[in-house]
Amino acid sequence: MVSRRQFLATVMRIGPVVGSTLALCRAAASDRISGFLRTAAKARYWISTASPGIDCLICHKSEENLAVNKHEGRPPVVKCLLCPKSCVIPNGKRGACGVRMNINGELKSLVYGRPVAVHVDPIEKKPFYHFLPGSEAFSLATAGCPLRCKFCQNWEISQARPEDLQSDFTPPEKIIESASARGSKVIAFTYNEPTVFMEYLVDIAALAKKRNMRSVLVSSGYMNAEPLKEMCRLLDAIKIDLKGYSEDFYRDVCGGELGPVLHSIRLAAKSGIHLEIVNLVVPTLNDSEKMLKGLADWIMGEIGPDVPVHFTRFHPDYKLLNLPPTPIATLERARDIAMSRGLQYAYVGNVPGHPGNHTYCPQCGEVVIRRNAFFVTEVNLKNGKCKYCGKSIPGIWT
Repeated sequence: MVSRRQFLATVMRIGPVVGSTLALCRAAASDRISGFLRTAAKARYWISTASPGIDCLICHKSEENLAVNKHEGRPPVVKCLLCPKSCVIPNGKRGACGVRMNINGELKSLVYGRPVAVHVDPIEKKPFYHFLPGSEAFSLATAGCPLRCKFCQNWEISQARPEDLQSDFTPPEKIIESASARGSKVIAFTYNEPTVFMEYLVDIAALAKKRNMRSVLVSSGYMNAEPLKEMCRLLDAIKIDLKGYSEDFYRDVCGGELGPVLHSIRLAAKSGIHLEIVNLVVPTLNDSEKMLKGLADWIMGEIGPDVPVHFTRFHPDYKLLNLPPTPIATLERARDIAMSRGLQYAYVGNVPGHPGNHTYCPQCGEVVIRRNAFFVTEVNLKNGKCKYCGKSIPGIWT
């Protein structure tokens, strides 16, 4: 056992080394921030007290006495309108996502052109099961996310600030070139919450459309309506996480709200682009009979029976290392509940080899798409219809 005297002596010896290391780290981070600011793009969806003709009621309530509480807005304050958090950001500070910064009354995106993760994945990994099965998606992400999900499996980037991670400036044209060189016909915005880099996203998606490439969004659905509408005009498909059918769950486990996510799902469905929904089933937190039935009933009532719904297995990660993986029986129960409520395409996710990974024709019961993990092994569709009975299977197949 180390005595108190020995411990203090050790601290005295290593203290200067630790202090020097921390100073070097801070200096490196400061240098990276300077680099990010040089390439930062003007963000979209915000207002500033420095804006000409600003309507104070955008931020203030009508019953407030603005004549008495009037402020000069110096230095200028920015309100971000990208997501429901509606961050009010002082000069030199950032919003909850950590990547959008007020620079003298103008909101800047620190992550424009700054991908920190780039991979080529099977489209089934997103997961999309009714969108170009067997295709490869050129996938990218930046740092940042407005939510704080305790189970996040990509927390190293979603909960990071841009200066925490090494990245090189990569313009949208370079993303298109890289995807084309890899033979990918799909570009996926994924891993973190892509809405936080929407300026980069829309520029890439617009170029992809000109090159006859598809673009897909893998999202928490935590954004405001106008940004989502703009993205939907350029995207071909969107997968939204409906993390749990409970306001308490969203507040306590995700650091957000349920209502905006439901609104995003409705809006995406009405936009006409392909939509799939994922529910990560976390033991003891969102796996109750009441929550699963409520989720299935809401989807059935608001979106309809044809939307693919994935009940995905949780694995211990980030701040929920104390919980076990989701029992397969729980996922099977969730799928059974969904199908008993009328949903025709419910899946068991993150369980390789499970029969709940396959797509079945709801009319004849035959397997129309067979999968092993993230790979398609058999397709029994002809012109988007079951080859056994001719029933049309909703999705984008070519």
